[in-house]
Amino acid sequence: MATPDNWRKSSYSGPGDGDSCVEISNRQDHITIRDSKAPTRTPLTFPTEAFVPFVGALKNPGFPMRHMEP
Repeated sequence: MATPDNWRKSSYSGPGDGDSCVEISNRQDHITIRDSKAPTRTPLTFPTEAFVPFVGALKNPGFPMRHMEP
């Protein structure tokens, strides 16, 4: 699990204190995402190589997803 100083807020954070966003922490082997309003809840964790296709699919439903072997 990433330590609190490893979390970065989205550049699209809400106005004011910017707590209406997601935060991301990247490590060598995985990317972790959490809701900034609930930082103690269980975050989402992705293998690093799966994160780019995940974000691409969120932005564009037609984004080509390559099959990830377990």
